[in-house]
Amino acid sequence: MRTHALVLVMTCLLISACRSEAPAPAAASATAAAPAPTSAPQAARPRIAFLGDSLTAGLGLESSQSFPALIGQRLTREGYDYEVVNAGVSGDTSAGGLRRLEWSLEGDVKVLVVALGANDGLRGLSPAEMKKNLNAVLERAMAKGVTVVLAGMEAPPNFGGDYTRQFRGVYTDLAQQHGVRFVPFLLQGVAGEASLNQSDGIHPNARGAQLVADLVWAELKPALARPNR
Repeated sequence: MRTHALVLVMTCLLISACRSEAPAPAAASATAAAPAPTSAPQAARPRIAFLGDSLTAGLGLESSQSFPALIGQRLTREGYDYEVVNAGVSGDTSAGGLRRLEWSLEGDVKVLVVALGANDGLRGLSPAEMKKNLNAVLERAMAKGVTVVLAGMEAPPNFGGDYTRQFRGVYTDLAQQHGVRFVPFLLQGVAGEASLNQSDGIHPNARGAQLVADLVWAELKPALARPNR
């Protein structure tokens, strides 16, 4: 049953992957109007950037329902002062994410949530190449003093057990190598559950996105500065 569910997940991601890559999205928060000349300039807010694919972009959902947006809402409720940047692009691979990394790290980025690789697995791309790409993302972000949260994905079983193990091992190896906070499977508890997915049976609906947000939040929160109260 779980194997069948994973096949469905990866099949739907293929539909997303067939689309041309969109330009890098803007920050989730609107940019404030320039202050009057007599006003002191407003300090830039620290950022949390989410680098991913359609699962991060919130394909099929309102922008306010994507899991990064839900985390942004929780940050506000709990008194944290961060700007959330949703850098999710449907169909993106680890190589695409690496190409967009510098844009994603613009501004005062304190934390980078990396949720890439689903489309690598879907296309049967080399786990070694995916590891190289993700390793570069982690190294470059950490060299800038950015805290990284790594979210893993599962490969479709049709490529065989060896591929599945190698694919999964990319995430566990990198998490251990770099000592980053780690979510082993971004869709844990959501994949294959009809009540938590959209009509395609694969991309999370609003309820499913909330569970994904909760899962990521558990690893993200310990990396944040103390909230303002």
